[in-house]
Amino acid sequence: MIKVISCKKKNYKRELLSFLDKRRSGKEVDTSIVPKIIKDIRKNGKKALLKYEKKFSKNTEIVPSKDKVNKAIRALDPKIKKSIDLAYNRIFKFHSLQKPKDIKYIDNLKNKLEYKHVPLQSVGIYVPANLPSTLLMNAVPAKISGVKRIVLANPKLDGKLNPAVLYAAKKVGIKEIYSMGGAQAIASLAYIQKVNKVVGPGNIYVARSKREVFGDVGTEGMVAGPSEICVLADGKTDLNQVITSMIGQAEHDVNSQSILITKDKKLVNKFNLEIKGRIQKVQRKTVVLKSLKNNGLIVLAQTDKQIIEAINEVAPEHLEINVPNYKKYLNQIYNAGSIMIGKYSPMAVSDYNVGTNHVLPTLGSAKFSSGLNSSEFYKKISHITLTKKGIEKLGESATHLAEYEDLDNHAQSIRSRMKGK
Repeated sequence: MIKVISCKKKNYKRELLSFLDKRRSGKEVDTSIVPKIIKDIRKNGKKALLKYEKKFSKNTEIVPSKDKVNKAIRALDPKIKKSIDLAYNRIFKFHSLQKPKDIKYIDNLKNKLEYKHVPLQSVGIYVPANLPSTLLMNAVPAKISGVKRIVLANPKLDGKLNPAVLYAAKKVGIKEIYSMGGAQAIASLAYIQKVNKVVGPGNIYVARSKREVFGDVGTEGMVAGPSEICVLADGKTDLNQVITSMIGQAEHDVNSQSILITKDKKLVNKFNLEIKGRIQKVQRKTVVLKSLKNNGLIVLAQTDKQIIEAINEVAPEHLEINVPNYKKYLNQIYNAGSIMIGKYSPMAVSDYNVGTNHVLPTLGSAKFSSGLNSSEFYKKISHITLTKKGIEKLGESATHLAEYEDLDNHAQSIRSRMKGK
C-alpha cells in the first residue's frame, strides 16, 4: 500500500525527489479557483465573501454575536478549558524567551546606529475549524510581541461555532472574530479586515491563498500547508510508536504526508503487515487511507549517510528520531521544522502543550525557513543619528561611491550636510 524506495538503487535520490515534487507542486489538487475567489473579494468585498461562505459552508453569519460566542464558551467542557489553560501557559513561557533585543551601536565619531523591533499593528490569524491549539500557537506569540489588533478567522464546523477556539481566543484577548474559512477567509483578512499580516496553517487551498495575497499583506516566511511527519526508526524502535505516529499525521488531511526512514528491512516488513489492519480500526479511516496511499513513503536505507541525505531532502515539517543512538544523526540534520528526540517524544504532543510552536514549514520550505516564532510579529527599523564630525568623515567616502555609481544627486545630498562642500 505504501510506496517503498530502496537506497540500493543507484537512482534512489532522483526517485525520492520525484516523489516529493509531485506533492509539492500542488498539481495533484486543482486550486485554480483560488485566484478567482481572491480577485472577487478584493473587488466586491463583503458581498463576495458572503457568496462564497454560503456556497462552500452554507454559512450566512460572518460575524457571530457576543451572546452566541459567550453561550458557546459556557458550554465547553471544563476539562478542555483546563487543557487550554495549561497549553497557553507553556506556550507563553517558551515564546516569551524569544523576545528580540534592540541593538544600539555608537562609533568613535559618536554616530549612533540603532536597530528597533517594532510590533506589527494588526495580524489576521486563520484557524482551521476545530483547532484551539492552532489559535494559541499563532496568537500567543503575537500577543507577546505587542500586536495591538488580532483578528480571528475560524470556519464553523457543521454550522456551529467552535467553543474551544472561542475560549482560547478569549484567553488571549481577541475581540474581532469572524466565522469564515478557506480561500475566502484569507482574502477577507487581506482586503476587508485589511490586516498587516496573515498567519496560520491550512490545507492546500489556504496555502495557495496566502501566496496569492502576499505582497498586499505579509504572510509567514514559510509555507504552512498540509501536515508532514518523517519517522526515523530501527530494529529497537517500538513498532506501535511508528504506526501511531504515521497514522496520526495522516488523519489531518488527504494531502498530509507520512514518511518512515529506516535501515531495518524486518521493521519495514512488520510495518507493512500491521498497518493495513490498524487503518481499518481508526477514526477518519477514509482520510488516513487516502493520505498514506497517495503520499505515504518508506525509505529503506543502507547506510547512515543515506538516512541523513534522505531526511535533509525531505525537509519534513516534523521529524521523530525514535532510535536509541540519536546523537549520531542529530547534528547532521539541518532541514526540519521541529525535531522530536527519543522514544518518549511523540510529535503529536508538540501540537498541544510542550510549548514550542506547531506552525511549521511544509512542502520542503524547511530548507530555507523556520517555524512560527515571536519575531514574525515584529518589523525591524534602523535608526541613524550622525554627528557633525560623523557626516564629514563618512560623507567624503560616500560621495566617491555615489559618483562611481553615476548617482550625482546622491553625492550632492551628502555634500549639503558637509561643511564647506
